[in-house]
Amino acid sequence: MKTTKSSYNRRSFLKASLLSGGGMMLSVSWLSSFAASDKMQALNLPEQWAQLNGYIQITPDNVIRLMCPNPEFGQNVMTSLPMIVAEELDIDWKNVVVEMAPHDNTKFGGQFTGGSQSVRAYWKPLRTAGASARQMLREAAAKSWNVPVDEVSTKAGVLYHEKSGKSAKYGELASKAAEIPVPKDIKLKSPKDFTIVRSGRKNVEGLKVVTGKPLFGLDYRQPGTLIAMIQHPPAFGLKLKSFDATQTLKMPGITDVFAIDVFEQGSERGAFETRTFNELVVVVGKTTWEVMNARKKLKVQWEQAPERKEATNAFGRKGEEITPAGLESTTAQLARMQEWAKKPATQLRKDGDPETAFRNAAQVIERTYNAPFLAHNCMEPMNFFAHVTDEKAFVAGPIQAPSLTEQTLSKRLGLPADKIDIQMTRMGGGFGRRAYHHYVVEAALISKKVKAPIKLIYTREDDMTYGIYRPMYTATYRAALDANKNLIAFHVKGGGIPEHPVHANRFPAGAVDNYLAEGWEIPSNITIGAFRAPRSNFNAAAEQSFLDEVAEAMGKDPIEFRLELLKRAKENPVGKNNEYDPDRYAGVLTLVRDKSGWSKAGVATSGNEKYNRGVAAYFCHNSYAAHVVDMVTRDGQPYVERVFSAMDCGIVVNPESAKNMVQGAVVDGIGNAFYGALTHKDGAAEQSNFHNYRIIRHNEAPKQIEVYFVENDIDPTGLGEPPFPPVFGAVANALYKNQGKRFYNQPFQPELEKRISG
Repeated sequence: MKTTKSSYNRRSFLKASLLSGGGMMLSVSWLSSFAASDKMQALNLPEQWAQLNGYIQITPDNVIRLMCPNPEFGQNVMTSLPMIVAEELDIDWKNVVVEMAPHDNTKFGGQFTGGSQSVRAYWKPLRTAGASARQMLREAAAKSWNVPVDEVSTKAGVLYHEKSGKSAKYGELASKAAEIPVPKDIKLKSPKDFTIVRSGRKNVEGLKVVTGKPLFGLDYRQPGTLIAMIQHPPAFGLKLKSFDATQTLKMPGITDVFAIDVFEQGSERGAFETRTFNELVVVVGKTTWEVMNARKKLKVQWEQAPERKEATNAFGRKGEEITPAGLESTTAQLARMQEWAKKPATQLRKDGDPETAFRNAAQVIERTYNAPFLAHNCMEPMNFFAHVTDEKAFVAGPIQAPSLTEQTLSKRLGLPADKIDIQMTRMGGGFGRRAYHHYVVEAALISKKVKAPIKLIYTREDDMTYGIYRPMYTATYRAALDANKNLIAFHVKGGGIPEHPVHANRFPAGAVDNYLAEGWEIPSNITIGAFRAPRSNFNAAAEQSFLDEVAEAMGKDPIEFRLELLKRAKENPVGKNNEYDPDRYAGVLTLVRDKSGWSKAGVATSGNEKYNRGVAAYFCHNSYAAHVVDMVTRDGQPYVERVFSAMDCGIVVNPESAKNMVQGAVVDGIGNAFYGALTHKDGAAEQSNFHNYRIIRHNEAPKQIEVYFVENDIDPTGLGEPPFPPVFGAVANALYKNQGKRFYNQPFQPELEKRISG
């Protein structure tokens, strides 16, 4: 058993109320009770956000209602988080009802979904919540039966006293349990005793999803709701000059047309606030179709926006950001990146004497990798409902960061936080896009202006051309070999628009005596934001492709080469700030090697099929992932036919949903590696919908994805993002075997088509 100290008094821990039919309701509030490593440090969130308020309701008929505090966008936290509580509470999962909690900054803390932190951050607090409730129920039973509490056991929501033969369902003693003081020493289960955690559980909302029940933001309606759409500038670097809505107002169903400033000019910009297009034209009407058609009748004049200087305040870190003027084009951006790559950069880490090692090297391998902007393309278009009056605001829809949104709404609307009610709906995809809450502010301002409830809806074109993209990246890698083909130095110099991708303290840092990491950034008015595994999704692609080339030059098997480096990092590490655990990193490589039947030839067969194989592995968001990709050629076109994946994310709460999450990441990564690209000409996005923004199709997805997890008792780490980055590198390495040529520019398909047709 693991014991967690609880130093909370009754009032800070428990707000208990008798339900109408008797029963118990627990509101568990933890603040700064766990180590900083358990907090959402991946996103540098403030310490006070390491707070969880989880609700447990037990009714007399023994139905247990568990509230999920975090927004759900497909990663299945509405199942996995309640499973953690249920495990320690020791209940029958069949009797559990799960509900999405409303936003409540006091009861539920930050309620942020992102950074692969949901399970990791809530693991200990939720276990403690369940264990505390179970202990209070045991004490209530002991008092009722006049027996020692140590003789009271539980199983599947029932209390037992074996000596007397007495038993009672939790619901029968829930009211008495609500009167029990909170236990100070709470015993947590040993992982070997888990019966719910580590067992596959179906998505608690699965039936509702597949039968079309109203769960998503687009489903949300209230009587009298109007539809609103915005018109933003057609290019980055432009702003509103004037508009004529005469013809628009004549269209059927249209009630109003006006302009808004999303944020007040000169106001400080907070975390996850984006001001891509601050001045917007709004069309409001009765139906979506009417508003879409009427918007086409708008006559709008745009003008070039000047350079913009903004004060910023992200989680208390104040600064200033300058957004340049101008209309940017991809061709010019690429040329500029090439120029910047030749200039001195910011040193991020240096071990040994890499300059001398490169000068004295017998062989230097140097390669440059490039990747474009990517759009998030959430399946559910951006939307939000708002009903705002002078006294209060009610908003509802899909969002990843409700607490940050509340802060922004409070400032912009001039309302105290307790007058703002945020209801979170299920999200049809997030991937970082819905953490940027400008669209919620837009909806609120529109509702306040028209004095009516409104539903703001983006078309696919609106969203794809609005910005908040995955940045545009480049990186040059160099490796120095001595006369015996030993790796003696490693250098990465990465840059991007407008951020660089380099994680300086990750593998192979710590495994090479002479190591140098550098970064540079080019400011831009094209706005970027978190995209599944930020920075890592490019860094892993480039790094893992390059390591394969180095292994080939050294005459080594790519997996064995990586394992040798990891052995060095474990036994004789270089530097003190290495982020990764060499043993866990090596563990996923070994597992995927064994499960895939890897051979040094890089070729596998199955029946009459010949597979060209590629491998990659990466550490990010506290977890480790490795993939072996098997590629085949059909009609001259390469396809990823099957994938073997290995993950180490600590204890896997729900293996069924975890497997699905990895499979989804694999398909997403393959699609982006081959096809994903968003380009610009004179500031305008050249892709606006799926007719010209290519994504993976059903027939291009792997027919087989086998997922394996390293079994250990490490507390859970991230899973939503870690499997995504190494997919790109594994695809690139398989493609090299398939085509006999290395591909350095994402997406691979344009160059591949030229090669096939030429």
